[in-house]
Amino acid sequence: MKTIEHKNALAEARALEVPSRELSLRRDPSVSQFWNENRKLLEAAWAEWEIENKDDLLVPDETMLDPRLRKAIKDAWENPEKESAVADLWDEVIPGVYVAQFFDVDRLADFRNYLEAVANSRVPKRAPYGIQLNRYGMMLDPRSEGHLAAPNFQAFYNDMMDRFMRPIARLLLGTYGYDNQTFGFSIQYNPDKDKDLHAHTDASAATLNININLPDEKFTGSEVDFYDKASGKTVQAIFEPGKAIIHRGDVAHATHPITSGQRSNLVVWLYGDRMQIPRGSSSSYGGATNGVTTVVTAENINARQRWSLPDGSKDTIAPF
Repeated sequence: MKTIEHKNALAEARALEVPSRELSLRRDPSVSQFWNENRKLLEAAWAEWEIENKDDLLVPDETMLDPRLRKAIKDAWENPEKESAVADLWDEVIPGVYVAQFFDVDRLADFRNYLEAVANSRVPKRAPYGIQLNRYGMMLDPRSEGHLAAPNFQAFYNDMMDRFMRPIARLLLGTYGYDNQTFGFSIQYNPDKDKDLHAHTDASAATLNININLPDEKFTGSEVDFYDKASGKTVQAIFEPGKAIIHRGDVAHATHPITSGQRSNLVVWLYGDRMQIPRGSSSSYGGATNGVTTVVTAENINARQRWSLPDGSKDTIAPF
């Protein structure tokens, strides 16, 4: 791969001929080849884009998140025995599904302006496969082709996953041992494209789905149904600005068609090395390491372990 001159990367990236929507939607091999061949160029272009816009561009950081959540998280990292204050912020919808305020509503406009600048950057980005390439559909994690590689965004993304999502998932869902790896994308539901999502489960140990609509961005429809295996009932959740739903990946869910307006969300996953996810009940998961079977239960993981970073490195396997 040729060496990219940093000062020319942005112009060179903007001049690339991006694979067509049709090729992307059918996952033609040429699409993956395009993103892989230009990965270093695009990373350099995003870094240059940040420098070029440093006087006008938001630097995303944890101050955009809900103040109560930030305080509870900060306290728990300093003293894991205070983790109950984090759990108290989340309302349980059904077993394995919780809702809480995640973004500060007063900072959502700043974040959306940042994403608008990203959309207008003319730096090529890959939308999640199957999504019809709307403005807010993009990959967030470095393991993904054509991801949003802006250094300041990546610092925010990694902080959100490491300091917020992972310990929350361990606390509420018991995912310890199956959460070393991260994945993320953004999506926007519209009545004329990407309007719904049929019933499915996720290839994740935990999924965090965060609404980033502004308070005055109203929409109708787009409710999310979660299926409760224990009761056999379906429970419906409605997204509100800055609200997040966290759930085990094996909880079946579906999105109703959106009938007016738009709904914009960030969706992030945690799962184990080599894409391993928990099997069985929510409180007892079995796994094998070096041929030795181990059982991880919610009861034998202590608070200090929940509020820690994984030892292993990140892999390069992307779910899609």
